[in-house]
Amino acid sequence: MSSCQIDMLPDKFYDKLEEGSIIVKRSPSFHFCREGLIVSGEDKPISSDLVILATGYKGDQKLKNIFRSSVFQEHLIPSPTSSVPLYRIGYGEGLASLPTTEIRCQWLVHLLEGNIKLPSIRVMENDTARWEIHMKQYGGKGFWRSCIGATIIWYNDQLCKDMNCNPRRKRGFLAEWFQPYGPTDYAGLTNQKH
Repeated sequence: MSSCQIDMLPDKFYDKLEEGSIIVKRSPSFHFCREGLIVSGEDKPISSDLVILATGYKGDQKLKNIFRSSVFQEHLIPSPTSSVPLYRIGYGEGLASLPTTEIRCQWLVHLLEGNIKLPSIRVMENDTARWEIHMKQYGGKGFWRSCIGATIIWYNDQLCKDMNCNPRRKRGFLAEWFQPYGPTDYAGLTNQKH
């Protein structure tokens, strides 16, 4: 629980697998096309409305192995107990990581469109170092896995502020302090400004 390693599946997940509305494929490569997705080793495209790329465990090692240069690999992950130091998006998950992942994707789009001004390199390095210390402290003994379950609202607030969106998602002071946050609180995020 302390490292957010809880297996949860949506209702009727296995039923949907059996009926074919959810398709699980393992592949070393893929390509998007008009019809959906072309998975290596398949003869024809897979028609789909939604594609979820699940990298599995040790995603940091897979990211590291993208680079041929040992210098880049070492800078990405300097030690086995380090997290991937990607400013704002390289932090861990909480118990419900899908909404946070969506907000991260929106943040990345804003960044690539030039709508986010990054701080200095020193500020970003200090921020990632502070997160690494936090994750080591609260990741649990024996679990080197980044979990930000306890600080997820603060983390989402930072992403909202960077995108110039109002981080206060509730209506009213009491609701903001006492009602739990959930995925619906972040619906229409990019349409709301400070």
